[in-house]
Amino acid sequence: METPDELDVDAERALAGTVTSLGDDALRRLAHHPLDSVGQEYPHHGGAVDGPDDTVQPREDHPVFFGCYDWHSAVHSHWALIRQLRLFKDHPDEAAIVDNIDARLTPENVAGEVAYFEENPAFEKPYGWAWLLRLAAELHRWDDPRADRWADTLAPLAERILDLTDEAFLTDSRPFRVGTHGNSAFALSAVLDYAEVVGDDKLAAAAAEAARRFYRDDIDAPVAYEPLGWDFLSPTLAEANLMQRVLEAAEYAAWLDGFLPDLTAARNEAFLDPVDAGADGEGGLALHLVGLNLSKAWGLAEVADAVDGETATLLEASAERHFDAGLGGAFTDDYAGAHWLSSFVLYALTRNVDDGAA
Repeated sequence: METPDELDVDAERALAGTVTSLGDDALRRLAHHPLDSVGQEYPHHGGAVDGPDDTVQPREDHPVFFGCYDWHSAVHSHWALIRQLRLFKDHPDEAAIVDNIDARLTPENVAGEVAYFEENPAFEKPYGWAWLLRLAAELHRWDDPRADRWADTLAPLAERILDLTDEAFLTDSRPFRVGTHGNSAFALSAVLDYAEVVGDDKLAAAAAEAARRFYRDDIDAPVAYEPLGWDFLSPTLAEANLMQRVLEAAEYAAWLDGFLPDLTAARNEAFLDPVDAGADGEGGLALHLVGLNLSKAWGLAEVADAVDGETATLLEASAERHFDAGLGGAFTDDYAGAHWLSSFVLYALTRNVDDGAA
């Protein structure tokens, strides 16, 4: 497996998601675009316009998370910056990161975010909610006075998102099996992460129950149809990774055998190869597909850990190819990708650090 020169990261740890050491150049690279983007108000994705008097004012509507083109990207860019500070000591951009977050994460600004959700309770369901809970969990993990301060400030918004998750997500009657922001499995994984980090057994049980209710009877995943469009997630792998967490090993093995009955079949070859992100030109679609290659890489690597023999070898090789393709396109200066892809790189590289795998 190859990695971009500026990362200079151990390939085995990168694939396992257990990277705990990065050089200053790599850390500057990972922080560069999030730092630039969190304070950039425009261009901005404003969503639907409901009438002639309706306007979108990102900084007024979202006093904390107004940058990065859209709310969820602003949230996970804050997550990426804070996670870098926690995992990598003496970060070369530490002062800039702290100043950036302090400037926005104030009680008054968080109150404005809460007020927006009071008026728009379905806003950013479930993807933005998922990343907000990841951000809250990241702060909970970090034993540092800055993290304590930021966590206390963010708490009213985190509590509002938790209430909405309980009332309007875990109670859904069916999942959304899509490769974009509506994906239910990806969001449920984030809810489980948060519940496990903060020790909320009731929330963890509710999320696991929803996962089993949504997906336990699924068979024959239509992998030949992926990607479905502007995908940056694989519906198949997001679901398979979620079910790894809520089923016992033997039950998961039986479930996976029915869900992905023959990955070695010729009809599945395309699924195991990275998407050519540039085949349809440049811009947003191509960069979504860069993200898809990254998320498929970590998804394939996680499933590979649950199987053995020829299937494990096949999945590991596929994960490596996806990592190479994703990392090779992630550090673009095109804002359509720059405002979010660094977060996906960081998640891929460090997703299992806190599980004791390092």
